[in-house]
Amino acid sequence: MNFLRLLPVILSCALMAAHFYRADLPLLVATSVFLPLLLFLRRRWVPHLFQVLLVLGALEWMRTLYMLAVMRVEFDQPWGRLAVILGAVALFTALSGLVFKARSLRTYYRRPAAE
Repeated sequence: MNFLRLLPVILSCALMAAHFYRADLPLLVATSVFLPLLLFLRRRWVPHLFQVLLVLGALEWMRTLYMLAVMRVEFDQPWGRLAVILGAVALFTALSGLVFKARSLRTYYRRPAAE
């Protein structure tokens, strides 16, 4: 069941990987693809790391939105739909960090794995 709760985080990482792939940034693509593997670690710092990274990801989406909207305005092209889509992606990415507030995930990452 925790996998379903973590699905927004995994999807956000996949969207960031696609974004970085489009920007031809292979190191960030690889990082975005392999980052969800850290979700298997039962450490207290994992939720905090992902919450910070998801906020940074949302900021990257907002930066991209601004850059593309400015470009479209300069070429006298419509930019409203672009703003809605990228704004929604940024909001989804930022809100994905809230999954770690769920009781089952707080318990999972608070309790160390049996060794």
